[in-house]
Amino acid sequence: MPAYNAAKTLEKTVAEIPREIVDEILLVDDASSDETVKLADRLDLTVFLHEKNFGYGRNQKTCYREALRREADIVVMVHPDYQYSPHLIVPMAGMIAYGEYDAVIASRILGRGALAGGMPFYKYVANRVLTLVQNLLMSYKLSEYHTGFRAFSRKVLETLPLEENSDDFVFDNQMLAQVIHFQFRLGEISSPTRYFAEASSINFTRSVRYGLGVLATSIRFRMQRMKLLNSALFEEEHRTALPEYYSEIAHNHAERVTTADRSAKL
Repeated sequence: MPAYNAAKTLEKTVAEIPREIVDEILLVDDASSDETVKLADRLDLTVFLHEKNFGYGRNQKTCYREALRREADIVVMVHPDYQYSPHLIVPMAGMIAYGEYDAVIASRILGRGALAGGMPFYKYVANRVLTLVQNLLMSYKLSEYHTGFRAFSRKVLETLPLEENSDDFVFDNQMLAQVIHFQFRLGEISSPTRYFAEASSINFTRSVRYGLGVLATSIRFRMQRMKLLNSALFEEEHRTALPEYYSEIAHNHAERVTTADRSAKL
């Protein structure tokens, strides 16, 4: 769980996580100013604290790095803002556990989830337009590239050069482009979504910046395929080096993230 000021929705989200199949819930707090960490403590989550606000992308890098260090076989990323249904963790993880896919995304566009769940119309239109452009540029077919509910096998996370990705919101989009580039099997499942006052959402200006980042990622992907560009996002040599690379970063850059005292768990 990449968290930032999620105190109002964290407990509702955690309550729907199927603990019977989830071995451990990791929450990385990106220097929240509310009671997120205190609440996570009370809910018995494994918490990591960023010493300052590094951004959504960097938060996820810490999430995946720490999950790998704990020898996770399947890692599911769900936002603690209660926009997505944690009940879907079971089928998403199952699609990977049974070997059907290497990564799975929960799509708000499949079915009637997005608009019925209150997604603002301008965001819906932007989602559809960007997805169309990406499918064309990347010669792929997804119903959307912009969901924040995803599941990955360990092999995927050990392969993708995630440290090359942005520390901002476009991290998510770059990650899916990498999954496609490295030819992992990517599945989708229909997901309801919930837009409400307490749910996190980026403003219009940051949405525009995100959209431009998405287009840039797709163009870099296309140029890489055409052998007109060698982008660090898609460098093949990172594939075998990544497990050690994660471990090295966790030790050499420990000052970037302060681990909360969890002597009983760590």
